[in-house]
Amino acid sequence: MILALYHFAAQAAAPWLRRHLAARAQRGKEDPTRLPERQGHATRMRPPGRLVWLHAASVGETQSLLPLIQALSPQTGILLTTGTLTSAQLAAQRLPATALHQFAPLDVPSWTARFLDHWRPDAAVFIESELWPNLLQGLDARAIPRFLVNARLSESSARHWRRAPATARRLLGGFRAIFAQSPADAARLTALGAASVEVAGNLKFVTPPLPADAAALAALQAALPGPLWLAASTHRGEEALAARIHAALLPEFPTLTTIIVPRHPERGDEIAAQLPGSTRRALGQLPAPGGVHIADTLSELGLFYRLCPFTFMGKTMFEPGGHNIIEPALLARPVIAGPHLENFQDPAELLEKAGALVRVADEPTLRAAVRAWLLSPQAAQQAGQAAAACFAATSQLPARLARVILGA
Repeated sequence: MILALYHFAAQAAAPWLRRHLAARAQRGKEDPTRLPERQGHATRMRPPGRLVWLHAASVGETQSLLPLIQALSPQTGILLTTGTLTSAQLAAQRLPATALHQFAPLDVPSWTARFLDHWRPDAAVFIESELWPNLLQGLDARAIPRFLVNARLSESSARHWRRAPATARRLLGGFRAIFAQSPADAARLTALGAASVEVAGNLKFVTPPLPADAAALAALQAALPGPLWLAASTHRGEEALAARIHAALLPEFPTLTTIIVPRHPERGDEIAAQLPGSTRRALGQLPAPGGVHIADTLSELGLFYRLCPFTFMGKTMFEPGGHNIIEPALLARPVIAGPHLENFQDPAELLEKAGALVRVADEPTLRAAVRAWLLSPQAAQQAGQAAAACFAATSQLPARLARVILGA
């Protein structure tokens, strides 16, 4: 009954959703030239032969799927769908040349049917907690096997699903296989009716390291004698915090350079107004020894992870969530984080046990942690090597998942 009502409501909402998409395009939230894709109209031809469709919601999920796409692509055609402009930009930069990208259709029955009838995938792969009822039922109606990788389900989400047990069994039970991130995720999924659940680990642990321009890195290294530290993916309040720590440590380290990479580069003007005297990468300025530099550009985080020997991770000090602590670890960079790493509890536990993650509670403890690694670069380097070693055990996961998917 719930699925039938959802199906009816989603189709009835189609006119409003068209207007909503047009409004989002006007605000720069959608690509106006590719709005038809959001309604299931393909803008590319289906390639001949076998085709595996993978769907990722946004940038983080897309990055997690890249190793699996690399493992699949020599043996099958690839279609990747995503839901945001930034994930589409990432796909354009990092997908194999033979893979195709489309924006995902919204979950309107006629739109999802149009999408599936054009692409006719031989298998469908979803990641983490992407469960769109009309898409899933459309796959089942066409006998297309579906898989859920990197599956996660929080206790709060599980409580919501338990209010509709038949719906949960219908949607979760239809997956050919579910590969969960952790035993706790697997237990919650199984309790809701999912079959063939396996604890496989986290694809984020084997995401390819973020890229960097070698010439840009060499130029920055030549300009900066050090010491250096990085505040990455920062949110409001964390930029000012990093600047205060810089000022407090500058008498002890006169050539200290603090690099701030905001999570949202468009905040560059706002941050610069708060930090007089700072330099900005978006204006073509180089960081200066003894100064604060705002790296307010897109897709250069890999550059600054390589430049700096350790990082403080943003969205960990003042608000719940946290950002990706695995990315610097894969580049052998240890991490300092505040009390909020709710979105990365499993990797945080691994890194902390290895001595590659330092948890801090407030400004004084953050200042002390930064100072400790500035005083002992060798200790920071050793912690970085331990960070990289934490995720070596999952290096074969993409190949194993690819074999299961291709064997469907």
